[in-house]
Amino acid sequence: MLYQHNGPGSPNDLWVYQATTGKSHQVTHSLIAGMRSEDMVEPYLVHYPSKDGKWTISAFVYVPFNLPRNGQHPAIVYVHGGPTSQTVNSFNRFIQHAANQGYIVIAPNYRGSTGYGKEFQQANLFDMGGGDLQDVIAAADWIKQTGYVDPKKLIVMGGSYGGYMSMMAVTKAPEVWAAAVELYGVTDWLTEQQNEDPILQQYDQSILGDPVKDRAVYERASPTKYFQNAKAPLLVLQGENDIIDPKEEAEQVVDILKKQGTVVEAHYYADEGHGFAKRENQIDAMQRTVKWFDRYLKGKK
Repeated sequence: MLYQHNGPGSPNDLWVYQATTGKSHQVTHSLIAGMRSEDMVEPYLVHYPSKDGKWTISAFVYVPFNLPRNGQHPAIVYVHGGPTSQTVNSFNRFIQHAANQGYIVIAPNYRGSTGYGKEFQQANLFDMGGGDLQDVIAAADWIKQTGYVDPKKLIVMGGSYGGYMSMMAVTKAPEVWAAAVELYGVTDWLTEQQNEDPILQQYDQSILGDPVKDRAVYERASPTKYFQNAKAPLLVLQGENDIIDPKEEAEQVVDILKKQGTVVEAHYYADEGHGFAKRENQIDAMQRTVKWFDRYLKGKK
């Protein structure tokens, strides 16, 4: 039997299982020369209570090797997209890159994530950026208690819904974050309705309601309502041909923050859609992200 396998220390590879021997052997080797699986950081699975006491939130925590517990290190709250998705115990190139640069990473599966039952998955419907955001902020609270992290060096980042949540985090809890990166997220649910693919318009209405009758819900869930609170330097990364979270969403946040004097920078990738398919753009996005964090948390230029 031919199957795919990956884990935190190894990207997708093909393996063959022999029924006669009950053993498997690896066919492909995706890690490039000089890299070993054992040099990758294995995450810890942790749990913490939600702020409202309704849920137990699961998260994966990545701690760089030989990191002293001295309360001086930066930490990234890494927010998955979806929201009907989840962070699993699989290979993540960015997280491994960040851990290699000395960043602790916590990746929470906030309410709305899959894999924890239907009630949990639907717990953020019509409450986008509400309870689910509190679950993300609780991840920051938890990681501060480990003794590794400097509370003044907390970072939030994510793509798609994770990008949206990152913008909600820096605007609704501005005192928590030292820097942020948002990748192709929603800035305003109402303008998103105007510019996105028609099928996705219907999806948004299924999770937020009718944009006319429930306009207040859309406004309450939009980062634009809270941008005046933003303090953390924000890097925006966006594909120019994104039909899911269109370029107009990224341009909005950049324009608003620049006008009010908040530090913001954007980079747009030509011929990319929702997420970056080209290897050179994936590498560039990872490097830009870590350099952004290094600039504001480690004083590097």
